[in-house]
Amino acid sequence: MEDSPKTDPSKVGDLGAQLAKNAPESGQRAGQGEAPAPDHYKNKPEDRHIKEAIPVPDVAGAKYHEPILAQPPEALTGLRLEGREKIAAGVTAVVKSMQFSWSEGGMGRGTKALLGLNQKNGFDCSSCAWPDPDEHRSVAEFCENGAKATASDADDKAAGPEFFAKHSLAELSRMTDRDQNNAGRLTHPMVKYPGDNHYKPIAWPDVFNLIAKELNALDSPDEAVFYTSGKIPNEPAFLLQLFARQFGTNNLPDCSNMCHESSGSALSPTLGLGKGSVTLNDIHDAEVILIIGQNPGTNHPRMLSALQAAKRNGAKIISINPLIEAGLNHFKNPQDFMNPLRALGALLGDGTQITDLYLQVRVDGDMALLRGIMKHLFEAEDLNPGLVVDRPFIAEFTEGFDSFEQNIRNTSWEEIEEISGISRAQLLEAANMLARKQKIITCWAMGVTQQRQGVQTIQEIVNLHLMKGAIGKPGAGTCPVRGHSNVQGDRTMGIWEKMPKGFLESLEKEFGFTPPIEHGLDVVEALKAMRLKKTKVYFSFGGNLLAAGPDTEVIAEGMRNQNLTVFVATKLNRGHLTTGKTSLLLPTFAHVDIDMQKSGHQMTSCENSMGVVSQNKGILVPLAGDQLSEVAIVCGMAIATLGDKTRIDWVAMTENYDVIRDHIARVIPGFENFNVKLRSPGGFYLPNGPRERKFTTEDGKAHFSTTTLERYEVEPDQLIMMTVRSHDQFNTTIYEYNDRYRGIHNERRVLFMNPADMASRGIKAKDLIDITSHFNGEERRVEKFVAVPYDIPKGNVSAYFPEANPLVPIGSVAKVSNTPTSKYVVVTVVPTAVNNDVRIKEREKMMA
Repeated sequence: MEDSPKTDPSKVGDLGAQLAKNAPESGQRAGQGEAPAPDHYKNKPEDRHIKEAIPVPDVAGAKYHEPILAQPPEALTGLRLEGREKIAAGVTAVVKSMQFSWSEGGMGRGTKALLGLNQKNGFDCSSCAWPDPDEHRSVAEFCENGAKATASDADDKAAGPEFFAKHSLAELSRMTDRDQNNAGRLTHPMVKYPGDNHYKPIAWPDVFNLIAKELNALDSPDEAVFYTSGKIPNEPAFLLQLFARQFGTNNLPDCSNMCHESSGSALSPTLGLGKGSVTLNDIHDAEVILIIGQNPGTNHPRMLSALQAAKRNGAKIISINPLIEAGLNHFKNPQDFMNPLRALGALLGDGTQITDLYLQVRVDGDMALLRGIMKHLFEAEDLNPGLVVDRPFIAEFTEGFDSFEQNIRNTSWEEIEEISGISRAQLLEAANMLARKQKIITCWAMGVTQQRQGVQTIQEIVNLHLMKGAIGKPGAGTCPVRGHSNVQGDRTMGIWEKMPKGFLESLEKEFGFTPPIEHGLDVVEALKAMRLKKTKVYFSFGGNLLAAGPDTEVIAEGMRNQNLTVFVATKLNRGHLTTGKTSLLLPTFAHVDIDMQKSGHQMTSCENSMGVVSQNKGILVPLAGDQLSEVAIVCGMAIATLGDKTRIDWVAMTENYDVIRDHIARVIPGFENFNVKLRSPGGFYLPNGPRERKFTTEDGKAHFSTTTLERYEVEPDQLIMMTVRSHDQFNTTIYEYNDRYRGIHNERRVLFMNPADMASRGIKAKDLIDITSHFNGEERRVEKFVAVPYDIPKGNVSAYFPEANPLVPIGSVAKVSNTPTSKYVVVTVVPTAVNNDVRIKEREKMMA
């Protein structure tokens, strides 16, 4: 509550812990505690995998026989091509941020929102999970995409009952994803009953009774799926998993299953914790930083400020990515415009050069590339014994080195060069940067995790750090860069289909019921179950699974198979339109909104990519309407559904979120005195064993991995596609049709192609093309994309999601993590030859 520290001094916390002069060094974390954080990956029983075949969807034909479009409409909006930009941010980013902010929330409301964004007494950005500085924070502690996300949340337009009365679901599905998002904030609970084609208003008591009726009518609790977006704060996330488990299921898939599941699957058995091991200060102190499969200029723009600080401290940066990205080239820090000593240079110069060595790897070639670097390092060690490989660290802290070393030495240079597309000489240049250094950090994102061998590639990243002793010391460690604001925190709170026995035992002790122990369904298995009619209720806590997941038409058919779909959201998206027989659309608060409950102004919390938990307290009055907080929605559902079966005081937790945090403090290690520590300015660090060289594996050692480098063959006419986001989108939310860093304006249905690949297929710039994906004899086709020549390795292509997601097969997943392989899709590309006019007329006739 806002005034708790005023009325109870014990809740103030250690106000000096986060002052600049007391900023913690690496390995000396304020309030971190002694015990390692719990490991969520070891000692797990067999996962639940559905064996039945999933029917191959008619991707291209769906638009002719389904009145509600699951895929974005094919209408082109007028592509304008410009040259690729070489400098990220700068004045343009500032202008774009303010334009979008004021257009959404108005000048006063929009500016107020930005001033509270990422401040110690404000609210957490609802976009990426990049950490805020421990010490001084700028008055503008946000990036362009954070400003857009906040402006979208602060929108002063309402999409209320009148909007849904005017537009049918079919009409809404013909809007672009951008126009759906820009329709305004959801303000009233809405329902679609069987046979309806409009959402209609419904009262909240009727909402909860309807949910309870459908859930309690299930033959098994496992016929319900509870999906969570990484935007959900800790407190409601904890309550959702609590409700689901008392209801009787572990079906708690979340967006982590589709992004960094591979990171956790690789890090836990090797280092003992499925999270990164560095802090923001470590980035500043690093000597060498590797950035693999990540585009920080678009996906995590505030990271560029940290990279700039590292460069100014003398760091070298190696970038590994199939596309040449502006944010990995040069960066103009908007904060420099407020510094008289740097303003002129920031305005007229090229900014800070970010990358010292750019390795334009082939899609899915990162594992071979890493082996090449390590093979060079072993050769350097042979010539300089004891100066390259940290053998004292290896002897004291690790296991499995000999097998790993032999595996790397036995890998041929021919195989390394062929798979990675990088020459032995370039890999030597990278190895030379690393050879005499130990303060090394490797950052990666979905460009690695969504590969077929994403888990094994991350294990090779860990191998590199272990052989160099580059972990558990200032300026060194692993850095998986998470996406959504609280995706890491949701997992910590128990949003996972296979939480370990210790967590479930703590829940039982705290709340007096026995949670189910059988593993639930992750995203891929849940989508299969929905498609095969093995589930009947789908509950979505934020997000847009239809647009985020693979095989869009499989997801759509699965949604239609449900008796009830429930969507808790702040704004309309395409996923709300392809529904079950009955569907609820429930409006809730965003991070920016003031959440007033019986005990006063409430705060929630989020955990960023580096394990810092900080408060989130809204500053804007919500739009007029009938929204409920996420906490109130979960508690209302629980009360109606569980009835006399629960002894949990859901009302108390709704009225005062401190009560929730007291429960969390007794269930989850690292959250002791949660209410006290959360009120410390800047929050507090969670325990992190690898950061202190305390490897919480079963034997207490860090483990080298001996992986298998697999070579995959494709037909001569086939290409490898990866999906990416544009600069004017965050996750599945589309703000505009532009991607200015890549020179794309006013269009999203594009395919980036190597000019040689275009020429061999008779395709010219801006030609219309059809794309077909190939997997185990299955084919999926999307039509009417625009070919764009681009600097991408020969044999590789790239397209935006969600437009290209229908091509990603539900059965194509990364080993171990079961993550969809959105960064490895085998496709063929041909000029569009089919005249669709006849089919379009037939479809219009059908709908009439």
